[in-house]
Amino acid sequence: MTNSSNSASDFLSLLPPAFERVLTADLPLSGSFVDLVSRFADEPGTVALLSGGGHDSARYHILGIRPWLVLREQAGTVTAETADGPGSVAMDPFDALDAATRRYALPGSEEFAPLSSGLLGYLAYDLKDVLEVLPRTSRDDLHLPRLYMAAPSILVVHDRRDGSTRVHVPVRDGAAVTERILSDFQQELSKPAPVRDASAKAGTLVSGLSRGEYMRAVDAIRDYIARGHVYQVNMSQRFETGFEGDAFSLFAGLYAANPAPFFAYLNAGDHRIVSTSPERFVELRGNKVETRPIKGTRPRGKTPEDDLAFRRDLETSFKDDSELSMIVDLLRNDIGKVCAAGSVRVVEHKRVEAYENVYHLVSIVEGELDAGKSAVDLVRSTFPGGSITGCPKIRAMEVIDELEPVRRHLYTGSIGYFGFHGTMDLSIAIRTATISGGRLVYSVGGGVVYDSNPADEYEETLHKGRTISNALERMGDGTAAAPDARIGWMDGKFKPVSEMTVSVEEEGFAYGYGFFETIRVQEGRILRLDAHVARFRKAWESFFAAPFPDITWKDVVDLVIEKNHLTGTVAAVKLAASAGKPGSLERGIRLMLTARPYTHRLAGSPRKGLRLATWPHGRQSALSDHKTMNYMLSRVAADWAKARGADEAILLNADGSVSETNTANILCKIGGKLCVPVSEHALPGTMLGAILEHLAARGIPVEHRRISPDDLKRAESVYLTNALMGVVPVTEIDGTAIGVDEAFSAEMNAKTSA
Repeated sequence: MTNSSNSASDFLSLLPPAFERVLTADLPLSGSFVDLVSRFADEPGTVALLSGGGHDSARYHILGIRPWLVLREQAGTVTAETADGPGSVAMDPFDALDAATRRYALPGSEEFAPLSSGLLGYLAYDLKDVLEVLPRTSRDDLHLPRLYMAAPSILVVHDRRDGSTRVHVPVRDGAAVTERILSDFQQELSKPAPVRDASAKAGTLVSGLSRGEYMRAVDAIRDYIARGHVYQVNMSQRFETGFEGDAFSLFAGLYAANPAPFFAYLNAGDHRIVSTSPERFVELRGNKVETRPIKGTRPRGKTPEDDLAFRRDLETSFKDDSELSMIVDLLRNDIGKVCAAGSVRVVEHKRVEAYENVYHLVSIVEGELDAGKSAVDLVRSTFPGGSITGCPKIRAMEVIDELEPVRRHLYTGSIGYFGFHGTMDLSIAIRTATISGGRLVYSVGGGVVYDSNPADEYEETLHKGRTISNALERMGDGTAAAPDARIGWMDGKFKPVSEMTVSVEEEGFAYGYGFFETIRVQEGRILRLDAHVARFRKAWESFFAAPFPDITWKDVVDLVIEKNHLTGTVAAVKLAASAGKPGSLERGIRLMLTARPYTHRLAGSPRKGLRLATWPHGRQSALSDHKTMNYMLSRVAADWAKARGADEAILLNADGSVSETNTANILCKIGGKLCVPVSEHALPGTMLGAILEHLAARGIPVEHRRISPDDLKRAESVYLTNALMGVVPVTEIDGTAIGVDEAFSAEMNAKTSA
């Protein structure tokens, strides 16, 4: 990154002009502040910072909407989004943040605490790479901004202590325009509030680390401590699940259930943030600096006696006292870099704070900011917070990157505001979920010292993670299972799916040397198991010079379905065989079986069928006769079709005739006759086989013939079939509408699932 004056001047040229005052008015609230936020939660740029519980740091609710400026930073480029559109410059994001807060600095001190105008948003943990030269050995799989800050055109602040609520509008385009913005906002509040669907679908939570891997990472940290590299490291694991639902309802549910001081809801357009953090990172009021590190955690007890015992254990723990004291010293040093000499002091040490799922140990450190230093200077000297990195901080961050497989993004970064009167308040982003691209991720961790017990450290992360996992379960039907709850079968052992791993040296991973079957289980009934096993055996005998395994697959499937509590629903079971290391093929074959809930592709959709696009490249491979793990062509074709608004790609034979789609066989009606495309190499589908048997039993002929893409587009009807979705009509091919005979697909599905 560059910190040149040219970058600064280029950045400032992207920003709107400065303003000198803010219009403020009292705002009577007819409902709760959460209800107020709900009205604007779906608007990109909305940021809500709420306080929960009765802790002394939980005083204000803040809502910012309809920003006149949004700052984002990603991969060294800062983008300013304004009414004139976005503009970008290569620049240090902290320099950009400092330049923006200086440009819009308002005269005098803040009259309406905590702020009347400013930037609201987050600083991702990964901004550490801007402040220090660190190795980057983990993956960034979220590809989200490292900085997101929005300057709202309407800012609402509610004081929980005195009950007052005020709305603030910066006077940027003259008094008349500003008064109209305020009036229109007040008018909006008289309209009915939106009705939200508080339900959600969330799959099983899966961690990027198994229990064993996490415990081995704790042992690795203990080894680093023994060798003098570090004294403490904060080790975390990230959980992930698919998420379909209202992110704000998740936020509202957390707020109702978990009285933490720092709540945040942020709608950044392409992603949303939901946070319920107990920890203040750093606050600035005038020249007064405060930080509140947390170290030491115990679960809440199920009975009053157990609860008190856990609290007393935390209060008397030498390990936790030492851990907190170590981080307090680190933070005293960090804020001391920008505070007046002799002003930094610990005003309270090792107090116990109670939350929904855990107890925490908290200390309070204060100081006085040096004259000429800014809020951003304070953040530069302290970011990221030492309580969630370790000590010494730089080496601890190197160890974190080595042991954690993915970048943390926002987790253990900061959420809050920079006020244009010089105020600032940032929380540590823990108990924080990021929702993007149909998935939800959150991380949990804890400080590891030499005396740490790996199993206890792992369990502590689960206690901390219950805040979000419980909220997901409350929104859904209990399907958001606890971490590592999904059970599979591998080489004769039933074990957590997260522990079913293969080596990168094995040929199943390196070359896709393996194959699989996908089987539908409907309320405990395994559909077409014999056909699947027969096809699986055929592939086995084609690829492996080893006897076919003597296993009663029905029993394995039944047990996996039972262990995953899927007996009363529709499930997708995957049976796979994967080659081992070269030279050990006969003794190195892996066998795996997993199960997951299955939702039909058209569930909840108003469409009657699927749309197809013709992949223009011919294919001819003997591997297509089997359901191999060498699946790259099908995945690329599927992505190509999706980019063109289609659901599936039609795969062609080498001569340009139709073969199948990337996941299904094709059945069509042409000239009144049912037809199946002829292909030198295509997967013999178990569902298609069942349909053909049924039609033959009824005396209905089916013609196997060459079918061109144009023939298919002229067909009276077209259907896709596979074991999971059954028979599904096609409604469109390359933009051409196809007739739909729903009665035929309904009949075939009924007959083949009986």
